[in-house]
Amino acid sequence: MCKDGIRVVIADDEPITRMDLKELLSEEGYQVVGEAADGFDAVEACKQSRPDLVLMDIKMPLLDGLSAAKILFEENLADTVMMLTAYSEREFVDEAKHIGVAGYLVKPIDEKSLVPSIELAVARSKDMRKLRKDMEKVSERLENRSIIEKAKGLVMTREGMTEQDAYDYIRKLSQTKNLSMRRVSEIILLKSGG
Repeated sequence: MCKDGIRVVIADDEPITRMDLKELLSEEGYQVVGEAADGFDAVEACKQSRPDLVLMDIKMPLLDGLSAAKILFEENLADTVMMLTAYSEREFVDEAKHIGVAGYLVKPIDEKSLVPSIELAVARSKDMRKLRKDMEKVSERLENRSIIEKAKGLVMTREGMTEQDAYDYIRKLSQTKNLSMRRVSEIILLKSGG
């Protein structure tokens, strides 16, 4: 994965940590597009810049990193979130996994492991997004097929048509009215109360 073009927001209440991370990431070819000292500012920075990656501390004032990460995922404001924290307690790790955090690094950060960890987390997140999109497409196709099948069955019963004739009837209506077969099927079902 090419580091160039990967846009990063750094959220940590320690200015020194933010500065060190920004310097390190910039040297490695990442583009730091925002910084934040608490979870609220992190969410705002992500609303403005829509980063590829957020590196976020867990313990921050006002809104902690895990709560902020949850908001980022719910509002689709960042592709990948990694937690940087001094806390390695099981409860934090479990919550991070549950929310969908892609990486968890314990401070002090080992500079040699930071970049490989980031690259793996970003690649994994990209794969997961693609998988979700593919599943949504398959789900939509199945739903379309189900609705068309119901309408086809209704037309067969109501008009005494064969399965192929009922399908052709729906397809012809779709072409004539410039509507999808699903929409034509929905109208047929709506009209019949089905």
